[in-house]
Amino acid sequence: MTRHGVNSRLVAPDLGRGLMLAWIAVANVALFVLGPYGPRQHVVEDGLADRLVTVLVVGLVDGRAYPLFALLYGYGVARLLQRSDAGPVVLRRRSVGLILVGAVHAVLLFPGDILGLYGVLGFVLVACRSVTDRTLTLWAMAWLVPACAVTAIVHGSSGGGEQRTYLWSFALSDPAAVFPLRAVEWLMTPFALLPVVSAALVGVLAARHRLPERAAELHDRLRSAARVLLGAAVLGGLPSGLVVAGFVPAPGPVGLVALAFVHAVTGVAGGVGAAALLVLFADRAGSWATPMIALGRRSLSGYLFLSLVFAVVLHPLGLGLGERWGTAATTGFAVAVWMAAVGLAAGLARAGRPGPAELVLRRLSGQASWQDAPGRSPDGRT
Repeated sequence: MTRHGVNSRLVAPDLGRGLMLAWIAVANVALFVLGPYGPRQHVVEDGLADRLVTVLVVGLVDGRAYPLFALLYGYGVARLLQRSDAGPVVLRRRSVGLILVGAVHAVLLFPGDILGLYGVLGFVLVACRSVTDRTLTLWAMAWLVPACAVTAIVHGSSGGGEQRTYLWSFALSDPAAVFPLRAVEWLMTPFALLPVVSAALVGVLAARHRLPERAAELHDRLRSAARVLLGAAVLGGLPSGLVVAGFVPAPGPVGLVALAFVHAVTGVAGGVGAAALLVLFADRAGSWATPMIALGRRSLSGYLFLSLVFAVVLHPLGLGLGERWGTAATTGFAVAVWMAAVGLAAGLARAGRPGPAELVLRRLSGQASWQDAPGRSPDGRT
């Protein structure tokens, strides 16, 4: 069983959240880049470096980051339900807290917020706590196809043009228009993220079967799963990346929707495959992983920190550099901001302090004071 440091916490979930935020940063920052838009609402680039980075971002990150995020969320919810009879009460309160934090985050900083959806999903997962593994598996599979179809329509119908076809507020500079519009966009965002529900259900199953704790026992199966699922994610994502970057001509409207459907399905596969690889990876984590683990324990604060910096530096209401920088520059900037988040989280860990957002969420959910102790993370997750 993988442990790390003196507090004997399980490494994989915390390390996963910390590393996952780099993926999230790269995925989110693309929305701040302004210009004429191509398929999937990505900016049409001229420079070779920007186009090559676009292939990598769309093919390996877009639609792949949030499924892993959701899987880890489902895992955390299930572990909390396993630990305490009061788990359902705490989780319902925390779900309300996530919805409230998500609403503020969306209106002030980033309308593509995922926290509100996770708040709603928390109520669903609590209601499913007595559902059998077989039923959960069937639900995850049954949900995936229609959810990916909706996502495919959202992304496939955005074939290009001078103006955005959704998330319009990223290109506006009038506060009177931006803030009300962000509230509307926040309510629309879940339609592009519906497949993550299946990933969250997989996370519940992983918690029930204690997969991270059984890494050595399941090594060969996890390695095979990681190889197959990540391979599928690459094969399903790179065609979209090549089209978006302009290396391959864009198909017609039906072709774009079909391409987006394959991209969405294989994105969920990639999230699950990344989780399997993470369990194997965490089993060999050394002291170098300590800062990433610290960020994972403060992942809510890290997520909000990314949005804050992106909004101030890139949005037209801030410095507006999203209008001047291309995909390569903004992607490098996103990685740098993630590294800053790692450093801040490591500093908080050394001081024995939680992230500010975790502290707020715990108070909203009525949980006891946070401490960096065994079996406990800043927002109540394992």
